[in-house]
This record gives sequence, structure tokens and C-alpha cells, in this order.
Amino acid sequence: VKRDPARPMASMPSHFPGRAKRVIFLHMAGAPSQLELFDYKPELARNDGKTCPQAFLEGKRFAFIQGIPKMLGPQYGFARHGQTGAWVSDRLPHFARRVDDVCFIKSMHTDQFNHAPAQLAMHTGYSVPGYPSMGSWVGYGLGSETQDLPGFVVLLSGGKTPDSGKSCWGPGFLPSVYQGVQCRSKGEPVLYLANPPGVTRDLRRMSLDALDEINRRSHAEAGDPETLTRIAQYETAFRMQTSASEAFDVGAEPGRVREAYGAKPGEESFANNCLLARRLAERGVRYIQLFHWGWDSHGANEREALNGGFVQQCLDVDRPMAALLADLKQRGMLEDTLVVWGGEFGRTPMRENRGGNEMSMPGRDHNPGAFTVWMAGGGVRPGSHGETDELGYQSVTDKVSVH
Repeated sequence: VKRDPARPMASMPSHFPGRAKRVIFLHMAGAPSQLELFDYKPELARNDGKTCPQAFLEGKRFAFIQGIPKMLGPQYGFARHGQTGAWVSDRLPHFARRVDDVCFIKSMHTDQFNHAPAQLAMHTGYSVPGYPSMGSWVGYGLGSETQDLPGFVVLLSGGKTPDSGKSCWGPGFLPSVYQGVQCRSKGEPVLYLANPPGVTRDLRRMSLDALDEINRRSHAEAGDPETLTRIAQYETAFRMQTSASEAFDVGAEPGRVREAYGAKPGEESFANNCLLARRLAERGVRYIQLFHWGWDSHGANEREALNGGFVQQCLDVDRPMAALLADLKQRGMLEDTLVVWGGEFGRTPMRENRGGNEMSMPGRDHNPGAFTVWMAGGGVRPGSHGETDELGYQSVTDKVSVH
């Protein structure tokens, strides 16, 4: 679907060169802790285990904290990397080598402290369902560069969908042709895409031609735009029968490329999805949205804790996201591909204490007041933007809202 050239585009702000032709959004569902990854706070380390200041609690709403918690310092070591001198924790050694391609926005904030509305705010600008996602707006405004694949593709890993569900890639009040198409990195890219037994491609084409004629008559009589959406989706599915299998074949990549990502054909993983994101980008997919679930680092059990499951999450994403940046750059695609990484909010600098009781393992509560997002490519200038206070609790300099 191409945008009508007669409709004027809004002018872009001068600080954004507008080089990006496509977007790859890496969303870490559950909200990774900025204080264990990118926002180094030595003052917080010095206050580890001390009673939380009352000023941090007065007038604040928390998802779980009750009573007076203890402060929680960073759990891992930090070091400066690259020519920009960016602080990165020792949990991301591969990514640390790519920091000179990255701009860290450390002063992000949102008005939502629960996962589902915060995820919706991140991807639609609003905390309630019904509004178009960014990928839908991009498709509506710029059209697609490919006729054989969807212009907006969604890939999931981590064993669970985001808390806000498919609304994160929904079209809202736009025609549904602009919604994201959820694909799989394991098995058939899209369920039921293949022809059933006994149905040849020629017979499928004849059937679609007949359906096309019926739907066009229906649209002429009723004028329902969703009828045109249905026609477009049938045609895209027909073209995808050959193009999708090739595009989603991770095994077609050289062994050295798969090894760089940590990708393994036949698995559903963030590594495979990062490699697929590059393959889809070079085939003209405009907006590629990856969700990796499991970053909700509470202290109720080892699977979630900052010294437990958080470590595995870092291992899952470190090598693939570094390889994605390196691969795009080597192929000359990073300049016109905007890569975005982040969660829906950050972590509090004090420990979680549900019911006023300190949890058995180090974990955090949700913090809408401060978190970090990074961007690379697309004309973004490497470095750092914005700062949080000395304990990483609130964004204070050059604040950037999710909206």
C-alpha cells in the first residue's frame, strides 16, 4: 500500500536528519534494569543496604513496595567503553564493543508503572487500547518497500507474549491492512500459509481471483474499507508462500554469520529473531518489531531476581544485538536503519518489599521516573543524552517522555 503523494508530509525537526528508511525495534518486555546495564551510579553503590529516604516514598505510587525498603546498589561491575566512553556493565561484553554506534537516552520517563499500559504507551503513545502502533503509522505514512512480504513484521521470543498483547502492534483506528503480522522463527513463518493437500498453486490463484471479484463487488456496494484490506491480505499471503520461506530460512546464512548471532535454525530465540530482522530489513520490510519477554526482575524467586534470571536474559540478548549492529554496518544498512532498544520503564533504586517484607532475593519495583533506551543508525549521533539523579531514581536533565 503506497501513500498518496498528493498528501503532504509533516516536516521533520532539524536535529533528526531523517535518513532512516526502516525501523528495527528491540523491546525487552518486562522492563530491564537500567542500573544494572547502562546508568552507572556509584552513589547508589555507597548507599546499598541503607534505609530508603522518606522523600523517595512520599506521594509516590508503587506496584508492590510497602513500608520502608532498603536501598539496592548496582549488582554488577561497570566500565567505560569505546571512544564515547559509554558506561556498560559487565553483563553485556559483546554489546560493549558496539557503543560507538549507539546513542543512550538515559533520561526516559513515562506516566505508567504497570506493564500492559506502559507497553501500550511505548508503542502507541497511549496507555489504553484502540490507538495505532508506531509500525502501523509508519506503514500508513510511508508505505512498503516490498510487495512479497508484510511491511510490518512482529517476532516474539522468551516464551510469552507482551502483557499488553497484540494491541502493541495493532492498527487501532487505521485500516487493519496496517497491523503488524506476527511471524514465527520456528516452523512455518505464518500458520496456514501453505496450501492444503490436493490444492495446487494454480488452483489457489484461480480461487483468489474469484474471491477478489466477489470482494470488489461487495466493496462497490457497501464501501467498507475492510473489504479492500481482506483483498490485500489474500494477495500478500499468496506472494508470501514462496518469499516468506526463503526470507525466514536462517539456515541459508553462512555458518560464520549464524555463529556471530548465536542463531540456531529451528529454534525460537532472540538470536534467530535478530538475524531474521536483518534478513527482513534487506528484503524491504519497513518496520520490524522484536519482543523478548522475561525482564521483570522482582525478588520473589531466582527466575526473576537481579542475580538470577536477569543474568540469563543478558546472555540471551548480548551477542545477538551486538551482531545485528555489526552486520547492518558491514552491509552498509545501518545509516538508513533505525535500531531502537528498551523496555517500558526502569527499576527503583530501592529493593522490592511486598507487604512491607524484604524479599528473599535482590529485586526491584517498577520505576516510571527513569530508564534508559538506546538507538543506533538512521542518522542518530552516537553518545549520551540526558541524565538521572545521583541515585538513578528520577530523570533530571534533558528529560524525554515516552510520548
